[in-house]
Amino acid sequence: MKRTALALIAILAQIWRIIPYGLRRRLIFALAVLETRIGTPADSLRRLYPIADDIEKAINERAMAYGGGEHPKHELTHYHDFFIDRIEDGSRVLDIGCGYGAVARSIARDVGNSRVTGVDIDPAAIAQANAADNPDNLNFVAGDALQDLPAGDWNVVILSNVLEHIDARVEFLKNLRERLSPEKLLIRVPLFERSWHIPMRRALGIGYFSDITHFIEHTRDAFDAEIAEAGFEIIERQTLWGEIWASCRPRVDA
Repeated sequence: MKRTALALIAILAQIWRIIPYGLRRRLIFALAVLETRIGTPADSLRRLYPIADDIEKAINERAMAYGGGEHPKHELTHYHDFFIDRIEDGSRVLDIGCGYGAVARSIARDVGNSRVTGVDIDPAAIAQANAADNPDNLNFVAGDALQDLPAGDWNVVILSNVLEHIDARVEFLKNLRERLSPEKLLIRVPLFERSWHIPMRRALGIGYFSDITHFIEHTRDAFDAEIAEAGFEIIERQTLWGEIWASCRPRVDA
């Protein structure tokens, strides 16, 4: 079925490309305008936002292809550097929810004498991570971060676009602090206040998360409150590229 669908898309693309790009663009815009003229402004906005989401998915798919299987955002936003610059040489680093290992790989290569372990619940992602050109100080394991965290003391624990996928976040962070005893916690999460479209979508009563598997997309205040409740304090917090990037450490009074 998938192969048939891809073949059909390829045929339709060949037909579509016959139409000059300028005309194709005007046709797409005209269809969007026609959609806005059905019902009230609120009704049309509720329909237009999912269309915008579909376009964003198409852009991300093409971006991945452009990057040869790795999203260009890694290189363009330099967010790996946020982690690398805050990890000392010789650190033991655990990257929870490592995906296909891009961040963990960068740390292992750029932080001297470090030992880096990436863990992810998706076996396919771990297989892709293990198949890459990995340095000797890096390894990957499949496991559920809520149950199967590697034992031992870790100097640094990384949660890069992970916390928003967890429902009981405070309990998760408390468990992480108690079981892993990290000296530092480096976190990256999507920021609610990244665009006026986010509160607009919420006002319309439609989904406003950037991923349907998210339980939250933090405001600054909500992020600060959860970190404090979990027994950590924020050493540094930046808001870049519509995200919160934070360096935290366990509170001595927690």
